[in-house]
Amino acid sequence: MSSHTVEPSLPTTSGIPESPLAGAQLERTTRPPAARFPRRLAELVDTHALTLLRATVGIVFVGFGMLKLFPSASPAEQLAVDAATKMTLGLVPETVLLLSLAALETAIGIGLIIGRRLLRPALVAFFLHMGGVFSTLFLLPDAMWQPHSPAPTMEGQYVVKNVVLVAVCLVVAAHEWSRGSGNRSRRR
Repeated sequence: MSSHTVEPSLPTTSGIPESPLAGAQLERTTRPPAARFPRRLAELVDTHALTLLRATVGIVFVGFGMLKLFPSASPAEQLAVDAATKMTLGLVPETVLLLSLAALETAIGIGLIIGRRLLRPALVAFFLHMGGVFSTLFLLPDAMWQPHSPAPTMEGQYVVKNVVLVAVCLVVAAHEWSRGSGNRSRRR
């Protein structure tokens, strides 16, 4: 005759969802505070990622737009004026072009920072402005590209780096425009 003993076991939780509080409680008891910081920071950034992206691009635009209000303060001032002069066929005075660019960039920045009803017009203006910015690569090839090389000059690099801003605004725009179609809930 064989005997067999059954050892007590913990109840299984398969099929029963774990409470979010249980995981947080376990984390508090098992991880030191310094180890919890990266996770909490990641959760905070994830929650506010779109706002963070909008605000940072907005701050960049307000900053560079404001620089154009002060003579010779913007490192891209002459480049912007030269490109805009070519685009307007020289029909608009340089001072008007520079002030217009300053106002446009500042308005785009404010629209991105504030969001809400200003966000969509700011995004449209942003993408139109980027079309003008990238056109300098073709309108001013001597200033944008090193001679006999496909490498951009310092000014060309200043223009090309805007692909990062375009990517950020594409993400923001995709979220904003998908919200309008009812696919996503409203988050701000």
